[in-house]
Amino acid sequence: MNEQPPPDRPHAPAESRAEGPADGPTDGPAGGGADGLRAGLKNRHLSMIAIGGVIGAGLFVGSKAGIADAGPGILLSYALAGLLVVLVMRMLGEMAAADPSSGSFSTYADRALGRWAGFTIGWLYWFFWAVVLAVEATAAAVILEGWIPAVPQWAWALLVMLVLTGTNLVSVGSYGEFEFWFAGIKVVAIVAFIVVGLVAIAGFPPADHAVGTENLTGRGGFLPHGPGAILSGMLLVVFSFMGSEIVTLAAAESPNPVVAVRKAVNSVIWRIGLFYLGSMFVIVTLVPWDARAVQDDGPYVAVLDALKIPYAGTVMDVVVLTAVLSCLNSALYTASRMAFSLGGRGDAPASFGRTNARGVPATAILASVAFGFVAVFFNYIAKDTVFEFLLNSSGAVALFVWLVICASQLRMRRRLEREAPERLTVRMWLYPYLTWATIGLIVFVVGYMFTDDGGRTQMVLSLAVAAFVLVVGLAVDRRRASARPGSTSGRPAPAAEAPSDAG
Repeated sequence: MNEQPPPDRPHAPAESRAEGPADGPTDGPAGGGADGLRAGLKNRHLSMIAIGGVIGAGLFVGSKAGIADAGPGILLSYALAGLLVVLVMRMLGEMAAADPSSGSFSTYADRALGRWAGFTIGWLYWFFWAVVLAVEATAAAVILEGWIPAVPQWAWALLVMLVLTGTNLVSVGSYGEFEFWFAGIKVVAIVAFIVVGLVAIAGFPPADHAVGTENLTGRGGFLPHGPGAILSGMLLVVFSFMGSEIVTLAAAESPNPVVAVRKAVNSVIWRIGLFYLGSMFVIVTLVPWDARAVQDDGPYVAVLDALKIPYAGTVMDVVVLTAVLSCLNSALYTASRMAFSLGGRGDAPASFGRTNARGVPATAILASVAFGFVAVFFNYIAKDTVFEFLLNSSGAVALFVWLVICASQLRMRRRLEREAPERLTVRMWLYPYLTWATIGLIVFVVGYMFTDDGGRTQMVLSLAVAAFVLVVGLAVDRRRASARPGSTSGRPAPAAEAPSDAG
């Protein structure tokens, strides 16, 4: 990685095969992508990937911690976190619509900030999703073992990982089809929950009376722990938004990536508003924020039980399992595509940047899932040491990714306005003022994490891992540059870039 940014230009002259042509975006030919990947994702796949990408398992099971911390004020915590994500996604959408890439923000960081940035954020992002593989496989195994205790938990974890690995190895269309149905179930469940909840709030069955604002303003008020709880609540919920950016990677494997990115970015506001703020409003309005059931059973089950919906626990287990499998499926897809992009740019083994005859980066998939299997193994033999370290050291990666997206957009926007303004089909609002404001908000969140015991541990370990990856990247790039006299870019030679097994 060069320590100095590359020359002030929109694209490097010799882009790797994994990143598409140097002269800008391409929709790719029918049935095949320009970078060795196949354009196998249909419009309906991308629509559900975009919608489902903001609905993680954390919304269903992790929101109770935020409610306990902020009370009804969790609505403001989600609104603040959602605003941050909307702004970051707008910036990412601007770059992705101008030049779709399977490496997404890692590619743009490489071009805008230097090889060190693309290498570091790419590997950190891969690390994050590889750890998520283990987390979600374990979560799925816990639910399945509860239903069929005769099968041990480790066997369930192995089974779900093998099935979804096979799905991703078949074709990108298989991933898209599974994700379409997984995301569809999540969306139907959330929408049904909100509709039933709003009907109940109005006093219609299944409720026996209108609840009014009693639970919002009683029991200590809207902010029972003070205004500071809005920020502490935000720390607990902001990471549940990680995954919103997946659609910008997936768009590179669609027939019309520019249109796909534009649609996803333009719809992110209503997606966050509906699924997060809508469901949280129903929860804190229908049940007291400090009700024991919210913490014991989870907020969604607590609401369904309060409305006397039969089999509420089982229904939510099915929904949560679907969300977990969806996240696992997307984690494997996302990690493998980032590994593929890194391989194509010479920042990972060259085999990672190759595709097979079906346009699938099989080596990148297998390498990612292998790390996931190792992490699952450590979850069972060293949960409080090695696995805990993996969780904490990847915990703040989302903030690093968002910060790099902001910094990259600042540079890329100036270049595009000067050299290719026609590619700016998506524009960041009030540039550069909102970009700088977003950077300030992210830096503030990073600083605030140091005031929280759990957040401090995550941030310190995440920074340590990031520093290690950065040092490795700088060392690799210096060695690569010194091996080619006269070369200062550190980019791989075009002839050796991301060959395809498919020919």
